[in-house]
Amino acid sequence: MYVTIVIPDALAARLGNAAELPRRALEALVLEAYRAGRLSSPELGDMLGLESRYEVDGFLKEHGVYEDYTMADLQRERESLKQLDF
Repeated sequence: MYVTIVIPDALAARLGNAAELPRRALEALVLEAYRAGRLSSPELGDMLGLESRYEVDGFLKEHGVYEDYTMADLQRERESLKQLDF
């Protein structure tokens, strides 16, 4: 799908150069959809062409978005690790 956005020239100059704006608009759209729970992190990565989970995590951290990680998550991971025989 292609989307066209009309931005007044006076404002567009403050938002970035013409080459940067399409990517910045896509990132803003995808980031907001992720924050709202409409996209998963793998979907976010696909839309932005990120190849790994590490790139997705880096993108999210750059934009101040962190996964919720609870004490229950930590405990569950600790239990899983105990089951592994090192």
